[in-house]
Amino acid sequence: MPAVALESLRKAWPGVLAVDDVSLDVEAGEIHAIVGENGAGKTTLMRLLGGLTAPDSGRIRIGGREVRFRSALEAGRAGIGMVHQHFTLVPVFTVLENISLGREPRRLGDLREKIAQAAERIGFAVEPDAVVADLSVGEKQRVEILRHLIHGARVLILDEPTDVLTPVEANDLFRVLRELAGEGRTILFISHRLPEVLAASDRVTVMRRGKKVGTVVTAGTSERELARMMVGRDVLGGAANGGGREPGAVRLSVEDLTADSDRATPAVRGVSFEVRGGEVTAIAGVSGNGQRELFEAILGLRPGGGRVAVDGRDLSGLSVRDRLAAGLAYVPEDRLECGLVPSMSAEENLELGRRGAAGFRLPRPAMRRRAEEAIAGFDVNPPDPSAPASAFSGGNQQKIVLARALGGGPAALLLAEPTRGLDVGAIENVYGKIRAARDAGAAVVVTSSDVAELLALADRILVMARGKIAGEVVPGTTTEEELGLLMSGGGE
Repeated sequence: MPAVALESLRKAWPGVLAVDDVSLDVEAGEIHAIVGENGAGKTTLMRLLGGLTAPDSGRIRIGGREVRFRSALEAGRAGIGMVHQHFTLVPVFTVLENISLGREPRRLGDLREKIAQAAERIGFAVEPDAVVADLSVGEKQRVEILRHLIHGARVLILDEPTDVLTPVEANDLFRVLRELAGEGRTILFISHRLPEVLAASDRVTVMRRGKKVGTVVTAGTSERELARMMVGRDVLGGAANGGGREPGAVRLSVEDLTADSDRATPAVRGVSFEVRGGEVTAIAGVSGNGQRELFEAILGLRPGGGRVAVDGRDLSGLSVRDRLAAGLAYVPEDRLECGLVPSMSAEENLELGRRGAAGFRLPRPAMRRRAEEAIAGFDVNPPDPSAPASAFSGGNQQKIVLARALGGGPAALLLAEPTRGLDVGAIENVYGKIRAARDAGAAVVVTSSDVAELLALADRILVMARGKIAGEVVPGTTTEEELGLLMSGGGE
């Protein structure tokens, strides 16, 4: 008897058939991966299992017993926990308070000890009394994972769980998941990282356009086969940096930049570097070492000392709007935190930051044409410029943010986790557009927790630790493992 049985599940919204007659069995003690293109229905399927969305038809059985969850809380009480791509934590609460939510009253001292034990087991550094709003994206995700592990979920669902983790951290996470599976727990995880899927899962289910394409045993498949099942064609991938033109003059200059974290402690400590037009510079480091604060200080979102210049123009003292007008463009690591306005349409989101004081008094036909071109260029699904951003999957929301940043011909482009949540076909497309921006003369700076991505895109890599640049490496002279160790060890 399977631990989880999904039988002919269907879920539709106006104009979108998200899950179309999908059946799936998962055994106790199994790690089962769900893969597919952005918008294929992966997250919706898992939300049906996790009690966040009710199916229009079909059945869900847990341990042979049919269940009908009215909420995630009911699913949680039945032993199902879901770690979301976008976090469900209460920002103003502490880690301890968030983990205690939705559970029976208990002594906080006991829970504090459970957090410490679970964090030590996984190898996560988590402070129970830290306010969640002050945590980095990576730290927030660790809290999400810990919350379900502490409360003993028998079925654990993870949506893109390693997007903000280094390879070392990801390996530690999957080691723990394997231990949990060995105890009889059922693990399902969504991932766009096919090497990770092949390394960590027992079986893989592939979805495309809401339908189940098939389920294969991981040991008997390959990255190429999975990619072909996902997109219906061979995918070339973006493994090698094509080089591009010879770098030109310095377009982005950062001199002795400093900035504090949200906790008023130093996060960026005297960082200096230059990026030339036609060059991609990567900033590598474990999440929480100042990368987010560095980008925000460059853009003017975070107060800081030092000097930032674009094409020789000092941006010190300028507003974010004026810095954008001077040629900066930005893709944040959390697209819903400061990247998108969910209630606004795709075309309105694509215009944000472009017109400054003009607001949205824009020629609608021109705005619609720009949006249609951007949506087609990034293969956003559904291809409806008037749809609210909240109607798109996480990967398609990411494409909208990327289209906005890359579409304006920026002088300097700041990309934080640019392919977070994207499938292999979309990553191939985005890599091509980043390289096209580089070849057009932009100075590109990338941060990513995906070491392979840094090696694929960058002309040089700066390793950042404890708010400082701790070293520099050149792709082609280092391996993923070596760079991952440098990041984890702070370059020391």
